[in-house]
Amino acid sequence: MSFHVHDLSVGPIAADAPVVIAVHGITANGLCWPLVAQELARRRPGVRFLAPDLRGRAESTAADDHAGLSVHVADLVALAAQQAGRPVFLGHSMGAFVCALLAAGHPEVPAAVVLVDGGLSFPVPAGLDVDATLAAVLGPSLARLSMTFADEDELLAFVSTNPALGSLLAGPFGDAGRTYLRHDIVRGEDGLVRSSCSYAAVRADGRDILAHPQLPGAVRQAVGAGVPMEFLWARRGLFDEPQGMYDEGRLAALGLPEGLRVTHVPDTNHFSIVLGDVGVAAICDALERQLDA
Repeated sequence: MSFHVHDLSVGPIAADAPVVIAVHGITANGLCWPLVAQELARRRPGVRFLAPDLRGRAESTAADDHAGLSVHVADLVALAAQQAGRPVFLGHSMGAFVCALLAAGHPEVPAAVVLVDGGLSFPVPAGLDVDATLAAVLGPSLARLSMTFADEDELLAFVSTNPALGSLLAGPFGDAGRTYLRHDIVRGEDGLVRSSCSYAAVRADGRDILAHPQLPGAVRQAVGAGVPMEFLWARRGLFDEPQGMYDEGRLAALGLPEGLRVTHVPDTNHFSIVLGDVGVAAICDALERQLDA
């Protein structure tokens, strides 16, 4: 493979076991998923759970070619082809947009798709400044990509200035959050630590999230092609602000297809929906529904 894939499966896994492929967000990596993998294994032993580091992130930085979401789609289609059966795809944030494009362009590949706080796009103004928009939306998650730090603790302290991540790192699931963040850290020849995440890859992917011509209709196209899909959303945003990416009014304005199951996950923000107990339970509920289908 041209990118690294974490096998987060728990216990013995049969060769023909059902497969979940989990796809992370824009500055994240595959180790944002262990809590989901562990809870799913507790409920349903024997599921293979694969979580790639997408190109330009963590152990896949050598494969960074700045190509945008379509390259991630092609990589995931290739990964799916290596499995015994059709996988259930799970995507968070940018990963949800990748999964939506995959399902629309290759409806024969996924058994089902679960989108988590991403994947449904809104119209954007013409001439939008990509860099300014990414900086405003991602805040410290993006800023850290061009910064250096004396050690891991200093980097984690900076990340914690985002209230959504800071509260997670200080809470009962902080160890999982720190493991995922440390997987992104590299030490340079100067002895300083920095993020391994490529800004060029983030910019290319962010540009596609904002302006990919197929994204606005991707979910409707996939559902129309018969792909079972669910959408889970958090009310609070990337900074734990009260207004996140989605709310009932915004979703109603999109005119969602009837076949898309929509679930609001209460008491979560954009990060705790994958790194907190309420969000993990809701994601595993959705995965179980699709594995049972």
